Amino acid sequence: MAVAFRRCLRVASLRLPSFLRRHQRAAFATAAGTSLLAALLLLSPLAQAETVARVASPDGRIEVQLDLNGEGRLAYRVLRDGQPVIRDSRLGFIFRNGRQLLRNLRLDGQASTRVDTTWEQPWGERREVRDHHNELRAHFVEKDGDHRRFDMVFRVFDDGVGFRYDIPRQPALRQAQIVQELTEFAIARPATAWWIPALEWNREEYLYRKTPLAEVGLAQTPLTLRTDDGLHLSLHEAALVDYAGMNLVRGGDGELRAALTPGSPVPVVRATPFATPWRTITISERAGGLVESNLILNLNEPNRLGDVGWFKPSKFVGVWWSLHLNQQSWATGPEHGATTANTRRMIDFAAANGFRGVLVEGWNVGWDGDWFANGWNFDFRKPTPDYDLAGLAAYATAKGVHLIGHHETACAVSHYERQMDSAFALFQRLGIDVVKTGYVCDAGQIERQDAPGGAVLREWHEGQWMSNHHLRVVRDAARHHIAIDAHEPIKDTGLRRTYPNWVAREGARGMEYNAWGRPPNPPEHEVTLVFTRLLAGPMDYTPGIVSLTGRDGQEIQSTLARQLALYVGVYSPIQMVADLPEHYAEHPQAFQFIKDVAVDWDESRVLAGEVGEYVAIARKQRGAPLWFVGAMNDRHPRTLSLVLDFLDPGKHYRAEIYRDGEGADWRGAARFRFVRDDKAVTRGDVLSLWLAGGGGAAIRLVPLDD
Repeated sequence: MAVAFRRCLRVASLRLPSFLRRHQRAAFATAAGTSLLAALLLLSPLAQAETVARVASPDGRIEVQLDLNGEGRLAYRVLRDGQPVIRDSRLGFIFRNGRQLLRNLRLDGQASTRVDTTWEQPWGERREVRDHHNELRAHFVEKDGDHRRFDMVFRVFDDGVGFRYDIPRQPALRQAQIVQELTEFAIARPATAWWIPALEWNREEYLYRKTPLAEVGLAQTPLTLRTDDGLHLSLHEAALVDYAGMNLVRGGDGELRAALTPGSPVPVVRATPFATPWRTITISERAGGLVESNLILNLNEPNRLGDVGWFKPSKFVGVWWSLHLNQQSWATGPEHGATTANTRRMIDFAAANGFRGVLVEGWNVGWDGDWFANGWNFDFRKPTPDYDLAGLAAYATAKGVHLIGHHETACAVSHYERQMDSAFALFQRLGIDVVKTGYVCDAGQIERQDAPGGAVLREWHEGQWMSNHHLRVVRDAARHHIAIDAHEPIKDTGLRRTYPNWVAREGARGMEYNAWGRPPNPPEHEVTLVFTRLLAGPMDYTPGIVSLTGRDGQEIQSTLARQLALYVGVYSPIQMVADLPEHYAEHPQAFQFIKDVAVDWDESRVLAGEVGEYVAIARKQRGAPLWFVGAMNDRHPRTLSLVLDFLDPGKHYRAEIYRDGEGADWRGAARFRFVRDDKAVTRGDVLSLWLAGGGGAAIRLVPLDD
């Protein structure tokens, strides 16, 4: 009993103010003759906490409670079916230009609202999105001093919680210089975590780690958790605007704490009034429920651009994979990839196979020499002498194809901003309506120059300054009817709802690592991405490498069928047909699925899946009665039984199945073992799919009744 008492006392004392910790021994002696509960009540001011506000989800299963303890410290907790999911977790700020906003708080009123609306995405995983939540706005004020005020706003959905700080303008807080946001996520149950490290040199391009929650270090979001009793959680943020990106670091009491991306002089400087990004907790019994959630999108503001019909979800080819294979170069010279003749061949290939876009990297001045170290040489308006930009744009248009622009900054971001409006205007005149941007440099090395000729400051890819830069880009691009696909980006937080020309991002370890990465992406990688990175939003993963071979013969750890499944499993409204044309000629059956698969959807459902193990996703083509299914597997062969309960009742379908052949595997020649089948199916049928290690399956379901 005494040992258990000391252990509990030690846990409780972590939350004690310092003067109480100094007297812990004396308090223990006093409490020795009392019950364990009485001793804890004696010691901890948390015992004096009072629940001052609460709000539940529309279905009543999730509840958020707000407490103030005896010191006036604010904490929240989240329960599901009456059981804790997030235990008491503190809230507050540490400021550089004022006292911390943490204690001596009192509730100064609250208001609740209910929302149940439906809105339409101009493009996306589904056409209709339901926004059904209950909102609590709780007003807090300091009881002494300057009586500073702020609101906590909680929105509770049936599948999770979003909350943020809303700070009004006030005499004692006209500007907030935020050193630290004290938000915590104290996970109430033992759990396994899937995460990548934050503030490391390679930005977001790491393989995911699977560890106990207790072994998480400094992690990026989204961070995915599965509790030991099977509940799935995703911690992330929504509507990251004029603020530093949030990372998570494990605290001393096992909680995860917000750790804002650094900035100068502090992570965040904001004039009041302002609201922080939403901190999000998605909750699901199924791993697939995390994927199906619309919580992140619903916490973003509605479309500010109006009609964006000028953006067409589509597939594209490009001068790209050959560069990563080291067969061609970005720099000018005999190996230059971005030549007029080479680009014309890619335009012809796109037109012959129904692909709308042609991406060309290395087309503009500035790639010669060490561009990685000197992005200030890039000119985003001037093509190289061997690249006829205007002529190629006209040639593409005549064939029903559009060039896709490329703006690699090498992180000379201020230099790019001074050119981007005229560069976008040039592209608009030429009919180039999608631009892939890039920010290749080590993390923390973004180059900011506030005035020409002035000092160059260094920023982080996910800092406040870059948060504002990316919005400057998408807003300026929208004025020229151009969509943005950002690589080496700031994380996705659902801003595609507000700015639906922000159509895709990279922000993870992509296909190019299969060309030259050591090691290449393992079989578990894409299956993990579906339940981690892709919870944030669309990813330009550049799938479809049917040659299954990288630089110097390096084997891609995937079967041929899995490369097809990526088009359904890894969502993006722009999908690259990334391999070389001659490789598609060698695999005509596989290439047929790539030509047929849609990129824009009316509905999406996860049929089966576990984080990092396997996944099967069904999507209905927007505006058509066709369904597509993509299934992907880790390195362990397995059979999935998929219930086709999403099909229309009373209709008959032809299932065109592209699957792993007998003996297929992610290693050696077995990667190419591949079968194409047809099967008649109806709603409710169960489709049995054998997936090889590192394998997959892709299915096109065509209604026969039509």
